[in-house]
Order: sequence, then C-alpha cells, then structure tokens
Amino acid sequence: MNLLKVIWEETLGMFVDDGALALQAVVLIAAVTAAVKLAGLSPLWGGGLLLAGCLTVLALSLLRKTRNH
Repeated sequence: MNLLKVIWEETLGMFVDDGALALQAVVLIAAVTAAVKLAGLSPLWGGGLLLAGCLTVLALSLLRKTRNH
C-alpha cells in the first residue's frame, strides 16, 4: 500500500509541481474561454492571449522559483 502511495505522489508531482502555476494556468484558460464565448472576442485574439498569458505565467513562476532558491 505504501508503494502505491509513493507512485501516486510521484505521478501527481510530475504534473502539478507548482500549485500556483497550475492554478494560474487554469484561471487564464477559463478567462480567455469566457472572453471568446461570452464577450465575442475573436478566437485568433483568444489564441494570442493564451500564448502571451502562458508565457507570462511561466516567466513569473520561474522568477518565483529563482528567488526562493
């Protein structure tokens, strides 16, 4: 049973290493989806926002990690 727990934690850790990064990405995707579907934003602009937003979220996560270490 302990082995299964370790395997689960390691597998989860591969995908959710930084909880803030994952949360920010989900919020970004939800916001852009709402903007495209509800506000009538062009899907091309939505894709551009996703790209810029993901790069920004990734850069902020990297800065956070380097300041902590």
